[in-house]
Amino acid sequence: MPSTTANRDSTLPNIVLVNCDDLGYGDLGCYGSALHDTPALDRMAAEGLRFTNFYMGSPVCSASRGALLTGCLPPRIGFGSFEGLPVLFPGQPVGLPPSETSLGRLLSDAGYATLMVGKWHCGDQPDFLPTNHGFDHYFGLPYSNDMGRQVGTPTDGGGDQPGYPPLPLLDDDEVIEQQPDQASLTGRYVTEVLRFMRRNRDRRFFVYLAHLYVHLPIYVQDRFARQSRNGAYGAAVASIDWATEMVMVELERLGLDDDTVVVFTSDNGALDRPDGGSNLPLRGHKGTTWEGGMRVPAIVRWPGRIEAGSVCDELATAMDLYPTLASLAGTTPPTDRAIDGRDIAPLLMDGAPSPHEHFAYYFMDQLCAVRDERWKLHLARHGEPVVELYDLLDDPGETADVASEHPEVVSDLERVAQDYRQRLGDSRLGIEGTEVRPIGRVESPSTLTTYDPSHPYYAAEYDLPDRG
Repeated sequence: MPSTTANRDSTLPNIVLVNCDDLGYGDLGCYGSALHDTPALDRMAAEGLRFTNFYMGSPVCSASRGALLTGCLPPRIGFGSFEGLPVLFPGQPVGLPPSETSLGRLLSDAGYATLMVGKWHCGDQPDFLPTNHGFDHYFGLPYSNDMGRQVGTPTDGGGDQPGYPPLPLLDDDEVIEQQPDQASLTGRYVTEVLRFMRRNRDRRFFVYLAHLYVHLPIYVQDRFARQSRNGAYGAAVASIDWATEMVMVELERLGLDDDTVVVFTSDNGALDRPDGGSNLPLRGHKGTTWEGGMRVPAIVRWPGRIEAGSVCDELATAMDLYPTLASLAGTTPPTDRAIDGRDIAPLLMDGAPSPHEHFAYYFMDQLCAVRDERWKLHLARHGEPVVELYDLLDDPGETADVASEHPEVVSDLERVAQDYRQRLGDSRLGIEGTEVRPIGRVESPSTLTTYDPSHPYYAAEYDLPDRG
């Protein structure tokens, strides 16, 4: 039976982890945005710690989310490539296997009540869903919100591109709606979170809230759209900020504010669109291993334990949340397997230096770049070799290649890269890593929904052609 430690020990915090979809480094007021008003998130940063060098494990969503939930760089868990695709699609036979101990499982086994709300995207087959990864309850979309029936997308399965089935909204493992009203989902997600916190106010809980915003297509409530200075995108950012305020106000109302760690971040950088988000002052965007693809906003708040208004310039990663939150919850990650995350609780609360000497930038199964505290060496781009060196301290926008001026740094980082290749592989060079674990796989996969022309869908086909 699960441990009841979390029920007894009042020193263990509740944990709320908020993960946005495609929110850029420069999209929040506290990160310099002049287009978006984010008072709740700005206040969260003023009352907590804001990272400036926080990285996701991938510049695309499935790999990024698998990395966050397991503490591992995507290739380590077989999440670099999904049958040759960069992300998971409806009905694929692969996903996060139950043999991987997810953050939900880790905290559930430590006695925490666990809830996952929002975008999962780690596999839509029953074996891979959140309720088989330690979450007591799940409510949300199993993959991206552009993977339903949508104008401009084949919907009959004909031709070279398979069609998408109706977008499913899940309650645990049951499809309760198809083609739901996307503009209503954030409010419904918040309701689930508030209800869960109220029900579990007398025990420790873990909430993983994974927004559908700001992934395309963007459907928003009129009240946010009317106030936006940046179209639907700005309205979606405002919706995220509103949801944050709702959660924070409820924690205070329940008397749990000082007993709860809240983490806010994004799964990768913003898309490259003129009417979208910002990764400034960074270069690049979602899907690239420039800084703008993988360096993301990250804020952590724990009143009385994390110094208010602090800014951390140390190297940290989403994979670090796995051992860090486990440590704060009084438990430990599995010891029978390698993970890439490190416990950064001392960094959060005591200003300790980063436990990382290096970081690897993977896109799918290709090692594209490595960095140390100061320097970043690009190794490949679009499958072609490059040798470019950037000084991230003086040039975070990666504007000036200084490889020819620092050959010794290039050599040092090439040795670091070779070590990553040996352990985690590099498909561009045909290298299979020695520490790679297999992705989960099932026989006879099926989609969660099938189009029925007689079904009274809310939207038989979403009318926005935008895709992320």
